This record gives sequence, structure tokens and C-alpha cells, in this order.
Amino acid sequence: MSRILLVEDDTMIASGILYALETEGYETNHATGIKDAGSLIEHYNFDLAIIDMQLPDGTGFDVSEIFKNNATSVIFLTVVDDENTIVRAFDEGAQDYIVKPFRIRELLARVRRILSVNIKNGEKDNIIYMGHAAIHTDEAKVYVNDKNIELTALEYRLLLIFASNKGILLTRQQILDKIWDADGNFVEDNTLTVYVKRLREKLGEAIHIETVRGMGYRVD
Repeated sequence: MSRILLVEDDTMIASGILYALETEGYETNHATGIKDAGSLIEHYNFDLAIIDMQLPDGTGFDVSEIFKNNATSVIFLTVVDDENTIVRAFDEGAQDYIVKPFRIRELLARVRRILSVNIKNGEKDNIIYMGHAAIHTDEAKVYVNDKNIELTALEYRLLLIFASNKGILLTRQQILDKIWDADGNFVEDNTLTVYVKRLREKLGEAIHIETVRGMGYRVD
């Protein structure tokens, strides 16, 4: 399930967009400004951000700058139909630019198109995106901000399990049933704890591995 960040200070517009997105089955988070958006970006991995260009504490470009080094797509919303602003938006990596007022159905169509392209590109390039990390499955390598992160074979397999179950709570037993060491032996419970800790240390804030106490782990 795709997670979408909406950055919009107009509560009437925001409520309509959020309702439409959630009705389509997307997970959503809402921020009214740059500071709120930054806090959400630290805690969640977003597939798409819909950003109003005029915000109380800055511009939409300030928010999109935070996404520069990850795979989050961006749609800008604005009341200003200005060619220079539109060109700058696309130059800075935006996937789309919508001038207000707009029809919700049009926005949803553009959201579906962008997310569909993202999925196809990921399959074509054998790349799985998670937060600020990119897993190149054809090379069995992981990159964060274009830097190769050295993982052991077991760490890499554990990361692939999380990547295949984004947003899903995995019990410790479910993970243990799927993972094994270099000799083909199943991993013990205590060893799993160690390898989760190592993944967190190596990947830092690039990927958020949540511990659900008494249950297991979830990666958004």
C-alpha cells in the first residue's frame, strides 16, 4: 500500500484530498507547513508527496528539498500559473504540477499514473526503494544517498524480507521461518535480534525498522 504525504495549509482543501486518497486505499499523512512535514518525513517513508507551493513558513520547494536524496515522487499544487515557477519545479525533479482549482478526479488520475510508473521502473531496473535506501537486487547491493552500504549475506536477506513486506507487521517467528545463515541453518531468536540491531546501525535513519513489543518488527 502506497503512503502519501499531503502538505497543505488550507484545511478545507486538505480534508477533501485526504478523503479522496483514503477512499482509494492510500495511507496518508497531513502537514500544514514545512516543520510539520519535516517531522513526518523523519518517521515515515513516503512513495509520493503532494505539496502546496504557498505555505505559511516557506514554499513547497523547501519541502521538496528534503526529498532530494530519496525516491519520493512530488506533485506541486499552486494558485500561481507562472511559467518560471513551473519550469523550476520540473527542473528540481517534480513529477507533476497542478494549478488550483482542480478536480479531485484529475488529481487521483495523476497520482495513480505516477505511482504506477514508479512500480514499473522499480521492476525494470531491479531496484526496490525503501525510505532513503535503494536495494539493487541484480547486484545484491544496498545504497543510501548513492553510497554503497556493506551488508553481510544474512543482513541482506533480512532486509529483503522487510522490503517484501513493507508496512506489514512480521512476527519474529515469521522472520525466523524465512531466514537462514551462510551454512543453510535456520537462525536462532537471539541471533535475529543481533542482526536487526546491525541493520539499524548500518542503515541509520535511511530505513525505519519499528519494534512492536511482544510481537515482531515492521518497516514502513
